[in-house]
Amino acid sequence: MSGPENLRIALLTYRGKPHVGGQGVYVRHLSKALVDLGHHVEVLGGPPYPILDDRVPLVELPSLDIWSDPHPMRKPRIWEWKDWTDFAEHASFSTGNFSEPMAFSLRAWRHLKSRRSEFDLIHDNQTLGWGLLKLQQEGWPILETIHHPITVDRKLELEHARTPRERFGKRRWYSFTKMQSQVAQRMTRVMSVSQSSKGDIAADHGVDPDKIHVVPVGVDPELFLPVPGVERRPGHLVTTASADVAMKGLKFLLEAVAKLRTERHIELTIIGKRRPESHASTVMTQLGLDDCVDFVSGVPDERIVELYSEAELAVVPSLYEGFSLPAIEAMSCGVPVVATTGGALPEVTGTHNETCFQAEPGDSEALAATIREALDNPELRAKVGAQGRERVIDQWSWRHTAIKTVEQYRAVLAEHAGQKG
Repeated sequence: MSGPENLRIALLTYRGKPHVGGQGVYVRHLSKALVDLGHHVEVLGGPPYPILDDRVPLVELPSLDIWSDPHPMRKPRIWEWKDWTDFAEHASFSTGNFSEPMAFSLRAWRHLKSRRSEFDLIHDNQTLGWGLLKLQQEGWPILETIHHPITVDRKLELEHARTPRERFGKRRWYSFTKMQSQVAQRMTRVMSVSQSSKGDIAADHGVDPDKIHVVPVGVDPELFLPVPGVERRPGHLVTTASADVAMKGLKFLLEAVAKLRTERHIELTIIGKRRPESHASTVMTQLGLDDCVDFVSGVPDERIVELYSEAELAVVPSLYEGFSLPAIEAMSCGVPVVATTGGALPEVTGTHNETCFQAEPGDSEALAATIREALDNPELRAKVGAQGRERVIDQWSWRHTAIKTVEQYRAVLAEHAGQKG
């Protein structure tokens, strides 16, 4: 295919989530792997900003930071507005909408409109805002990554809303998904991370399946590996799950832990931040689990690897996943994984009792039974852990992801050249 040997890529991410969050991990490791292949990558990001390899420049596009701790959903004052994009973000937020993707896309358009000669193409990481359409209209080739349609999150959050008022608030907050669907439909080429997610993008966003191309994400097996000399703690479980996102299924894992605690010693470490006002946090206290569950957040990858090495099992209790980086990171560390069959998880984790243990999503009884089965079979656990790591090494690495992504870049450029011709 035509195109320069070494590409110049503007990689967009509306929020970096440096420590916890698949999008931040994706941008950090993909950009590094692309640079390792000889390409130039510049990341345009909104707060919280991504942590990147030293060779990858970061252009910070500040927002009103409405959703940041310690006061998420704060109301910005008028003197905080620096320009019209801040006004647009504030106006959208005032209607109850999650305004970051739209506002970031407009800031990216404003920044890039004078830099057309400096890049070969744009790679957008699930922003799907109106500014992307402006850039496309101005002649930019764009590759769009959609990990999974946020419409799935919307559906699950509405199903698990506790009151009509909460349901109304969730419906307003997720109204930005209408914009994302309209933008996704107009992108010329979309890249997703699994066949499961591809099907959901086609169904929920209305994207032509022929436009969607699957490139799985990766893991660094030289970083995520069993740590010599670290002993596994009996009855110790670890999970990566946001306490306030229904899709991650933490509530069902907590209920499973409560059931198992009546018959054995059990501990749970959650890699994530505890939010006292979240439903999962309330459930944890109601079930009397405050003394056997702890949260760890803001730690480097090396500490996460140690946590996996200390655990007898890693658990992925999600109701849905478009791929699941935590699953393959845990598998790469050699810790046996208990995962649900939600979304792409079976595609990622493999076969029950061979490379993982599986349970139905949204069923705490089934999850408890699967965890019990795994804890009671040390030989099977060891086999599943070893074969899980082999599966990851054989199928996923960031270098492999980068090579396949470059193939998509060249396809975008070829299509763009054909349209101009």
